Amino acid sequence: MTQIRAGVSHHENAFGRWLRSFTGYKKHLALTLMFLPVIVYFIVFKYIPMGGIVIAFKNYKIKQGIFGSAWCGLDNFTKAFATPTFARSVKNTLVISGLKLLFGFPAPILLALMLNEVTHIRFKKTVQTITYLPHFLSWVVLAGMFQQLLSPNNGAVNAVLKQVFGMKDSIYFLGSNQYFRGTLIVTDIWKNVGWSSILYLATISGIDPALYEAATVDGASRWQCTRYITLPSLVSTIVVMLILNIGSIMDAGFDQVFNLYNSAVYQTGDIIDTYVYRYGIGDMKYSLATAVGLFKNVIAFVLVVGTNLIARRISGEGIW
Repeated sequence: MTQIRAGVSHHENAFGRWLRSFTGYKKHLALTLMFLPVIVYFIVFKYIPMGGIVIAFKNYKIKQGIFGSAWCGLDNFTKAFATPTFARSVKNTLVISGLKLLFGFPAPILLALMLNEVTHIRFKKTVQTITYLPHFLSWVVLAGMFQQLLSPNNGAVNAVLKQVFGMKDSIYFLGSNQYFRGTLIVTDIWKNVGWSSILYLATISGIDPALYEAATVDGASRWQCTRYITLPSLVSTIVVMLILNIGSIMDAGFDQVFNLYNSAVYQTGDIIDTYVYRYGIGDMKYSLATAVGLFKNVIAFVLVVGTNLIARRISGEGIW
């Protein structure tokens, strides 16, 4: 009887929670309807296409279709893992993403902290605008700009290096394995640092000014206010963004790499996404490309879940 009562009580609580949720949605019907297109978008463009994952386990033929193609089990994964270029692409993806995380993740935090210390409003807004603008330019446009600026023959960067620093030989930023990864990191930071700092600036603006006033009265310096008030207030935001960034570590930035790399830098610049593009679209090996894409997404999922668990144990903060 006790178990039956406990079960009934559990179902009643579940029904009560569902009823409260439904009442809340009904109460805010306008907001719910505004959110409906987002739900439809994710269902149509994110969840329904996931049915195509089955191609990774089939010997897919266009004429036969997805359901008519023969099953091949894990053969596509075996073929992909045995390809020398696949191991190279995984290594390059991890190295490039790791460098972007190491240098690119702290950059918007530092920019937000510095902008927070600027008291001249017009100068502050000017800097924000200048740093935001590159985010709205596509990598197709930026690739053309960087190819001109970094050209070893008549590029402005090499000209400055020769005139100011006395360098004799030109640097092949986009054609040398020695410099290509560094070029990717610098250009990625330049493009995204301003836009990524918006979230941190918004968090900083929500800090109670009374905390700074009290600290100033107690004799705290600007650095001490930043260290003991601003940074602790940013911890939850930093943790969430770190989890999201680690979750996308298998995505080294296809748009950037595809528009900047060439066959001369495949050794250090060929990533999983460009590998999938060449084999899947270029060579029409759709099953192999789908298998590699599925492998990448599974690893990314594991990284998100694992990082979230670690973050919750260390700081008590997480996405869920």
